[in-house]
Amino acid sequence: MKGDRVIRLLVVEDHRLMFEGLTSLLGEYSDLSVLGVATTVADAVAKSLFLKPDLVLMDYRLPDGDGAQATEKIRSSLPETAVVFLSADVSEASMMRAVEAGAAGYVSKGASAEELVSAVRRAADGEFLVGASTMSRLLQQRRAAEKRNAMQARIGNELTPREREVLNLMAGGFDNYDIASELRIGYGTVRGHVRGVLEKLGAHSKLQAVATARQAGLVES
Repeated sequence: MKGDRVIRLLVVEDHRLMFEGLTSLLGEYSDLSVLGVATTVADAVAKSLFLKPDLVLMDYRLPDGDGAQATEKIRSSLPETAVVFLSADVSEASMMRAVEAGAAGYVSKGASAEELVSAVRRAADGEFLVGASTMSRLLQQRRAAEKRNAMQARIGNELTPREREVLNLMAGGFDNYDIASELRIGYGTVRGHVRGVLEKLGAHSKLQAVATARQAGLVES
């Protein structure tokens, strides 16, 4: 904190017990002032534009969308307003989405009061609270996801509907005879489909083909 500045906050949280507890907790600190509470994405955006808080304490899951959507809209109109997420959803996908939307930090709802207040103060002073190692991990996860999506799109477009059926049965542990029986087609036809699947997945065996398909998210099992 710098000087005697009071940080003006908007709390975005749709569970009443949670936002009442947060408002009470934050009210115990003389340098924090809760201007209001919003319970939806639309409410958060409208109240941010009206109240112009220094910081928005944002939940991720909201009834009409998510906190990242609200953050993008708030930050586009109020670039000086910091956003810190306080959420039970601490998945890397959610954290990455929040950071991309312009959040300064991401705090678990399991954090202590001291940790939360410290994050609020630091973010209000312009700090970016996501550490370098965490950011690096998030970026690696994003690159891996993009690679997987690209692979899924490419392979998915190349496989015929019948080859997809054969691939899913292969992933389920079916051998060629089982697949022929399940799909009611000839054994030789199955072998042809299996060769097509292997060729399109760049695999040398059915085991490798299934592993590649799982990596690309093409099969569930």
